[in-house]
Amino acid sequence: MFRLQEQSASPIYEQIVDQMKALVATGALEAGEKVPSVRELSAMLLVNPNTVSKAYQELERQGVIVTMRGKGTFVAEAASPGMAEERMKKLREDVKRVALEAKHLGLEPSSLLNMVEQACHEWWREES
Repeated sequence: MFRLQEQSASPIYEQIVDQMKALVATGALEAGEKVPSVRELSAMLLVNPNTVSKAYQELERQGVIVTMRGKGTFVAEAASPGMAEERMKKLREDVKRVALEAKHLGLEPSSLLNMVEQACHEWWREES
């Protein structure tokens, strides 16, 4: 479900936030679905419960999850529609960053496009 990268420059709580949002955006977690409690997730990830709590607070602030006292934490009913839009925005930013990196490496646009096309073919072939 979650895969933390200890070598990442991104703090662990941000990785949890990003991955939870990705799970919602892709439909792996659906509106109304129960998510692990702070204690459960901290035990699964072997991280401090305060780290998971901080991530959950941010996810609640963003409207991705909702906590119901005595019942648990659930994916918010209105979480999914805006999530896909946000992921597209992030994808566009990532593409710009990759294009800039390619330019700094001296690659021609056609070379970068070929690399992207190859990567797409690999992913789509794996799913078939």
